[in-house]
Amino acid sequence: MGWTTILLALREIRRNLMRSFLTVLGIVIGVAAVITMVTLGNGATQSVSDQITSLGSNLVMLRPGQRMGHDSGSTAPNFKVDDVEAIKTQIVSLNAVAPTVGRSAVLVVGTKNWTSSITGTNSDFFVAGNWSLAEGRIFNDSEERSGKAVCIVGATVQHELFDQNSPVGEEIRIKQFSCEVIGLLAAKGQSAMGRDQDDVVVMPLRTVQRRLTGSTDVTTILISVKDGASTDQVIDDLTLLMRERRKISVDEDDNFSVLDTKEIARTLSGAIGTMTALLGAVAAVSLLVGGIGIMNIMLVSVTERTREIGIRLAIGALEKEVLMQFLTEAVALSACGGLIGILLAAIACYGLSGLLELPFTFDPGINLLAFGFSAAIGVIFGFVPARRAARLDPIDALRHE
Repeated sequence: MGWTTILLALREIRRNLMRSFLTVLGIVIGVAAVITMVTLGNGATQSVSDQITSLGSNLVMLRPGQRMGHDSGSTAPNFKVDDVEAIKTQIVSLNAVAPTVGRSAVLVVGTKNWTSSITGTNSDFFVAGNWSLAEGRIFNDSEERSGKAVCIVGATVQHELFDQNSPVGEEIRIKQFSCEVIGLLAAKGQSAMGRDQDDVVVMPLRTVQRRLTGSTDVTTILISVKDGASTDQVIDDLTLLMRERRKISVDEDDNFSVLDTKEIARTLSGAIGTMTALLGAVAAVSLLVGGIGIMNIMLVSVTERTREIGIRLAIGALEKEVLMQFLTEAVALSACGGLIGILLAAIACYGLSGLLELPFTFDPGINLLAFGFSAAIGVIFGFVPARRAARLDPIDALRHE
């Protein structure tokens, strides 16, 4: 009985292909929209996580002021090199401690010029920020202590000033002095906030302080926590140490900020996840619309085929056989719509992921869930028309014109 029922259902679907296609269109759109929204949301979450990780491994950022904006340190004192040394000696479980100070400056090479960000720091910067070299070397201790005019450039600076040629050994003019390029950073791309991480020139801290800022201030301290160590404990110890060194009394608020990049990643991922769930829920509404469309068409089909149903019942067909035939038609329509929707979603996700520069993350769970939901809609919305067909009186059905 089962195979015969399936063949009859497929025959009726094929008999009215255009109507069947229009019937499942709502299911197709709903399934495709849900899968596309969830897949792109997962890709955005993965992208944010990767970009935050690229900032540094277990990275904690210390800045003056209570807010992390660009003007957060305007009314709060900056840090000093002594603060960096105190962190290194008094706080355990640290991989690297990198003081940084930044300035924007015009770089000149021959007839070309480019405005970029100059970062003054020490060799721990490359450990804390997960930086690796494409070629060349980083500056050594003697170059840091003497404030020698050496620098390491990012991929964007290489592209703009050296036409993708090796910059190592070349010189860059920065204001009133020349700086020898000793290394090229491996490309990282954009950060989670949309900043080009490769548009940077890294120099020894003393070089930038003496030649660009004119002070011994440190605006940001990057701290890399060892794997397995408690980041929360390090933040607590860091807060106590800074309050003591900056002579902040018990009843005063901190005049510095401690930011855990893992917390940023969790916050951004949570926000994207919530938005993805909302968009997925909105897209799922079209599945319900598609289910209602299937129910309407099946009711029309029952009316059109009343005489046929009456003949089947009159020659001995059971009510459950008629019920199963119409229910199978509804499920076949919705399942077919689900398969087409999955195919369209795969094409859309692949294209949009490349267009939006997001990683394409295939999630078999959401694909199976969407397909199962579409089949369930066929059962739910096809049951009423199927039951109506099964309960027709054979005599009344045969009289139907």
